[in-house]
Amino acid sequence: MKIDGHTRVAGIFGDPIGHTLSPAMHNAAFKAIGLNAVYIPFHIKADSKGALKAAVEAVRAMNMLGVNVTIPHKERVFKFLDEADEHAIDIGAVNTIVNRDGRLFGYNTDGAGYLLSLRKDTGFRPTGKRVVIIGAGGAARSILYSILGLKPASVVLANRTVKRADSLAKEFAPKFSAAVETAALEKAVMEKVLSSADLVVNTTSIGMMGKGELGLPIGALPSKAVVSDIVYRPLKTGLIKDAEKRGLKIHTGLGMLVRQGAIGFELWTGKKAPVSVMEKAALKVLRQ
Repeated sequence: MKIDGHTRVAGIFGDPIGHTLSPAMHNAAFKAIGLNAVYIPFHIKADSKGALKAAVEAVRAMNMLGVNVTIPHKERVFKFLDEADEHAIDIGAVNTIVNRDGRLFGYNTDGAGYLLSLRKDTGFRPTGKRVVIIGAGGAARSILYSILGLKPASVVLANRTVKRADSLAKEFAPKFSAAVETAALEKAVMEKVLSSADLVVNTTSIGMMGKGELGLPIGALPSKAVVSDIVYRPLKTGLIKDAEKRGLKIHTGLGMLVRQGAIGFELWTGKKAPVSVMEKAALKVLRQ
């Protein structure tokens, strides 16, 4: 990679940031299409007063292409932007900032990336289907929002703290026709909920780096159900391995990571993202 006075910069803001696969994906993509650009991870500490504001202003000051935004800055970054996409506003989180001639625009590509990868990897479409979402955090917000937009038959939001799931369901209720039910993440309750599900998706970090198990009774799922986990380290979590053993169709978190990244890449560059190149680069890091 040649870096000179014409090199454009993109990157990612987060805390922590050492685990990210985004530099490998995007730098491989820039190289593949012959774009003079580089992608750098930036550790923007959450407890450093004024750090996020200064970092966002640097995107403008240094004429960067833009940046991805990850935990814990997705919600806080709004107030430093010039404009935000309607979906990002509704979801309440930004994961991609695009610099257009000094004006900063915020987007959320997580939900769209998830649905693209789900359809590509499994053929599943949520319209008219029964969906169970595990978790009620930031990832759950974007995935729930995108799924509701496709008019599923039903959605159950299951969380250890039911009040948090209730709050999210109530917030989204006025925006969509499909009702969102909530449930406690308890075995007896989940056996009943899963017994009629077409798709179950884990949006929590449980299983990341092999730590923790959801303990979902997926034996209750119908044989044609799809089991999805947005965790990508390891590539196959305990939930995914269990689903495989039972002969269920699976969907891992790598696809969402790549597809949401590809959408951001296209927003920054105006060029079609080399998705297969990005996926291979991410897989190479995961397998090291």
